[in-house]
Amino acid sequence: MSQPHPTFYVFHGDDELTCAETVADLRRRLEGSGMADLNTAVLDGETVTLAALRNACEALPFLSDRRLVIVEGLLSHLQQKGDRFLQGLLDLLPALPETTRLIFVEGRPLPDNHPVLQLARRHPRGYVRRFDLPTAKELPRWIARRARRHGGRITPRAAARLAAVIGSDLRLLDQEVLKLVTYVGPGREVTEEDVARLVPYVQQAVVFDLVDALGRRDGRTAASTLQRLLDGGEHPMGILAMIVRQFRLLIQVAELRQAGENAVTIARVLNLHPYPARKLFVQSTNFTPAQLEQVYRHLLATDAEIKQGRLTPEVALDLLVAGLTGRTAAR
Repeated sequence: MSQPHPTFYVFHGDDELTCAETVADLRRRLEGSGMADLNTAVLDGETVTLAALRNACEALPFLSDRRLVIVEGLLSHLQQKGDRFLQGLLDLLPALPETTRLIFVEGRPLPDNHPVLQLARRHPRGYVRRFDLPTAKELPRWIARRARRHGGRITPRAAARLAAVIGSDLRLLDQEVLKLVTYVGPGREVTEEDVARLVPYVQQAVVFDLVDALGRRDGRTAASTLQRLLDGGEHPMGILAMIVRQFRLLIQVAELRQAGENAVTIARVLNLHPYPARKLFVQSTNFTPAQLEQVYRHLLATDAEIKQGRLTPEVALDLLVAGLTGRTAAR
């Protein structure tokens, strides 16, 4: 006898992209009737009542044989709903109509002892899938698969470089992979040079490396990182502008961090993408407020000396690195 199709699903974990794509695939299966929108209900788990959930699940599909109900964030907030809600939910799930497909979507992993998770695992009509982010070691292979999904190819070195620069922000990675594959076309692989040319976070990541080295007072690494930027074609004044901007942001991030804000809220307040916001949040811990102000004054003085013709930009950058990593800056 064949296994019955699930009527309720628990999708949970940190990999929001793959989870969303899986839900979208289930929605596409309803489109054959042309009535997918009329037969799909999306409910906010924080505000939904048990009665509203029951009504959505027990409604008959319209000119179709299936109805899809998606509930976002309910299972993470069950304790706030109370015992009566939980018991009512546990009674509802095994009795769902054959025509209903109920999907719980949770943006973080649920504990193994979660009652709905346990029910879905043991019940023949339940289904559980956990969506975990790829590890740092797995990320380049994930990027290669996304490149193939978009009809292209990427070299291992390019995939590793992209992973190192962006990290586990899968939506951003997917956007950059699609852009790279579209740029090179189907005739060749995406190379490390393509990544350096087209991904804006690459040079930004090098600037992060430079500021990290300055924060550690590591003159040798700072000097070699500066040379990487110059070798990559960056103009010395452009590099100085990036360093100035970095420290200006670090001062703002440090102030917000001291006020109790986290990386997520800082990204929103400063209108930053989550990737640089997270990096800046961590980097700001390498400096005291006094050190940040001292460095910023040093940067402004360097800019003035260049504009007044006292120093060439190249020499000014060398002196800047030496000054910020030397004994004077360390005090």
